[in-house]
Amino acid sequence: MPPMSLQDRFNYRIQGEDTENRWVFMHGLMGYLQNWGAVTRALQPRQTLSYDQRGHGLSFQPETGYAAADYAADGDQLTTDLGWTEFTLVGHSMGGRNALHFASMYPHKVKRLIIEDIGPESRPQAHEYYEKMLASVPTPFSSKEQVQSFFKNEWKNHFQPKEKIEVLAAFLAANIVEKSPGHWDWRFWAPGIIESVREGRRSESWDHIKNLECPTLWIRGQNSQELSQDSFEKILQANPLIQGVVIPGAGHWVHSEKTQEFVQALLAFEAQT
Repeated sequence: MPPMSLQDRFNYRIQGEDTENRWVFMHGLMGYLQNWGAVTRALQPRQTLSYDQRGHGLSFQPETGYAAADYAADGDQLTTDLGWTEFTLVGHSMGGRNALHFASMYPHKVKRLIIEDIGPESRPQAHEYYEKMLASVPTPFSSKEQVQSFFKNEWKNHFQPKEKIEVLAAFLAANIVEKSPGHWDWRFWAPGIIESVREGRRSESWDHIKNLECPTLWIRGQNSQELSQDSFEKILQANPLIQGVVIPGAGHWVHSEKTQEFVQALLAFEAQT
């Protein structure tokens, strides 16, 4: 049997007809391509590619290989398979880190870079927060109703998140799916999630920022607990190609909390570049 192509290994979606104006979207940790739905619809007729990254959603779930460079290499191979040679690249959180590495490794493909709410600092213990988060959810569940009841009534007693608990609860609940009759579990590969954080936060990424060669927009949610205002300002000073936008009233999930404002920032950046 011949090896599977990247298109067989990845669940992806292409929308829009304007092949002269292509955009690629990388979701965040524990996310999946549908997280970008409202944004990609708003950007039509631009052609957009969103996909489940390795270990996430319906894409392949290897036991290891979750460094930012692994994710970036996947993106390069997938876009090559699809014949996408140049595009605007957008990444949220972990996807932003992966997009930053992509732009460093494959600069000839990135026309513009947009990074949403992630900083370049190393945090060697960051994975511990996510280990506690996943351990606080007693998977598997027996029904969708049990999932919803747990996150509505019980989860707040087991875990205190950095962001709004209502937002994170809804995000996690959407990540529990029926794997078999009466067996509801994570849609992602949980060990890969932890490895993604451990590898992603092992070292700093300032060199990647300083060496960027394309126009870059860095977006921060005003109330973000992930990207501090101090770090955000240092990023803007690190490379003259980078400009920044702070979205009022948004936390870490800027594109879902303030979709209209997020899209407006993207379109303004496109018009400038």
